[in-house]
Amino acid sequence: MTALTSDYVVVGGGTAGCVLAARLSRDPGTRVVLLEAGESSGPAEMSYPDPLAAFSLWGSSVDWAYSTTAQPGTEDAVHPWPRGKVLGGSSAINGMVHHRGHPDSYDVWEKQGATDWNYDSLLPFFRRSETVEGRDPYVRGTDGPMRIEAIPAPNPLAEAAFCAAAEAGHTPLEDGNGWVSEGVSWRETNVAEGRRQSAADAYLLPVLARPNLTVITGAHARRLLVEGGRCRGVEYTVAGEVRTVLADRETVLAAGAIGSPQLLMLSGIGPADHLRETGIEVLADLPGVGGNLHDHVTSYVVHTSDQQPPSGPTAEVQVLTRSSAGVAPDLLLLFAGAALRPRWTGADPGGHSILFSLMDPSSRGTLRLRSADPAAPPLMDPAYLSDDRDLDRLVVGLRLARELGGTKALAPWRTGESFPGADVQDDESCRAYLRSTASTYFHPVGTCRIGTDELAVVDPQLRVRSVAGLRIADASVMPSIASAPTNATVLAIAERAAHFMTGSPGLVP
Repeated sequence: MTALTSDYVVVGGGTAGCVLAARLSRDPGTRVVLLEAGESSGPAEMSYPDPLAAFSLWGSSVDWAYSTTAQPGTEDAVHPWPRGKVLGGSSAINGMVHHRGHPDSYDVWEKQGATDWNYDSLLPFFRRSETVEGRDPYVRGTDGPMRIEAIPAPNPLAEAAFCAAAEAGHTPLEDGNGWVSEGVSWRETNVAEGRRQSAADAYLLPVLARPNLTVITGAHARRLLVEGGRCRGVEYTVAGEVRTVLADRETVLAAGAIGSPQLLMLSGIGPADHLRETGIEVLADLPGVGGNLHDHVTSYVVHTSDQQPPSGPTAEVQVLTRSSAGVAPDLLLLFAGAALRPRWTGADPGGHSILFSLMDPSSRGTLRLRSADPAAPPLMDPAYLSDDRDLDRLVVGLRLARELGGTKALAPWRTGESFPGADVQDDESCRAYLRSTASTYFHPVGTCRIGTDELAVVDPQLRVRSVAGLRIADASVMPSIASAPTNATVLAIAERAAHFMTGSPGLVP
């Protein structure tokens, strides 16, 4: 069978892949092939504007349904890691939050060796990705594909939550994605005209008719084709049939913090000893592949209530704050109008929850191959709470969440605390509660990080070290995680990658 040939091959049709496919194919003389393991669409719940609808997508046809290894720091719990398996990727099944976080989250990347990766260098690409009205155009986008609509009117509980945060001393912000991000703000979401807006909706679907863009769904990448130190393309399967696609210019991995390192290692690019143990020929010894795995960690304070706000869309409240003076903002608190069950096992009416998440965990884990079989899910060990500093800061987060929940503003909405409960007060019992409830915030990153040292996987231009013609542009390249849900950051990374590759600042029409 004759191999398909293109200028660029993009592996992964998630958030980053949709950006890359749209931007690279803007030049009608440039051929682009996008490979996506999932299908083009999925269940109706994918369009629902309610973030809690994401629960119903877990384990569905659009979810890879990954899970971690047993985590000693969380009482050997195995944590589900849902990841999108559909055009739009995780942006099609996530909580739809559009949040950049604090600039320090990005400035530290440069200090960690990612030359010229900081907030100022990413700001043009944050702006390029979005359209939002009524904000400062020097920091917010005015003509990008992602449309950030006006925040819904808050219901009485949301109003009370915002007032509670201000009562507790958090600075009210007009725009949580503006110049100042530390404080309490209304959370922006990727919802347009009453429907979820995934990266596929915003970037890919409007340009699918381009004759130079080929999108292949149901395409499972098996390995990269590397000859003479250069990546020539990708071997993949569709309905069990093995096919190849060749890239005359470059292959770009956009398969995320799980898929990108997995495909590198399946192709013989990664830690040499691990590859040999797995029976894979070593083509390039890159010991950093699959290392540096980390994720936001979260838990909750849950209150019972004898009244419920009206149903329907409402504004949601977020608080970005610090665990101690002298550190960058490292805790994010969110209000949810439901009584969440620990570790994302569901939600009940009749109460509300205050989530608190550690935004810059010190714990680091690994991603490794389970076997040389491309169909076998990798071993994902984020090493939650393996660094005691993370547990100490989460205790602070728990106390801050309780402080918010105990404010006068929320008193009419509070009849009791169901989690952690009155018996959990001292540091020891707080730590025990956290070990029994702390879980993922669904934002794994870092497994192919940017840098210039021997453990870096990509250079500051996102080119894979030791292999020509290959780049990575997704959450895996983050040296450390941003102080926000990661979708907005991945959009900016992919926008910048497309700029590196084309040099064109042009927007998708």
